Amino acid sequence: MNFLANILSGMITVVALIGFSATAQAHTGDGPHNGWLHGFLHPLSGLDHLLAMIAVGMWSMQLSKHLDKHVVWLMPVIFVIAMGLGGLLGFMTLPLGFAEHGIALSLLVTGLLIALTMHLSFPASALLIGVFAVCHGYAHGNEMPDDVVMLEYAAGFMLATALLHVIGIGLAFLMYRIKRDQWLRYAGLAVALSGAVMLVGNVG
Repeated sequence: MNFLANILSGMITVVALIGFSATAQAHTGDGPHNGWLHGFLHPLSGLDHLLAMIAVGMWSMQLSKHLDKHVVWLMPVIFVIAMGLGGLLGFMTLPLGFAEHGIALSLLVTGLLIALTMHLSFPASALLIGVFAVCHGYAHGNEMPDDVVMLEYAAGFMLATALLHVIGIGLAFLMYRIKRDQWLRYAGLAVALSGAVMLVGNVG
């Protein structure tokens, strides 16, 4: 148990250190990895993206308890791929008017699914995750700085997203391991509330 906790805390530390390092280097404005750093930072710099990515990881673990065990990895993979497609739409500045609302809804819906322990089928879960991922990806792509390489930027935000998914999976795994399933539901409720607040702000 302590070993698993150490692995998770180590991963969180690594993400934090990379983020701080990226912040320092990205502000120089130059360097071959500047685009990658900007992309990596983007999911870490907004609470909406940060919470959503971790929540997806948590929900994936929760779903895997009731569906096939491979769902825990399939869901994040689907998310990252769909997010890449959404990023492409953002790069191309194609109109996607519901993206901001979609991001808020991703927090509200995913949080409620976790809090209420709702078990959707895999196709329904994958479709839902895919739509939300496109919205997040669109935001990343649409906010790409003009002076960075698109592929480097995309690689950065996709890697950061995957790492946040793994952290969410790890947190949920630990909660199950120590028999504190209710903590996972409370976390889902907190995510849902943040999504509701964001959605009201967007509508207002």
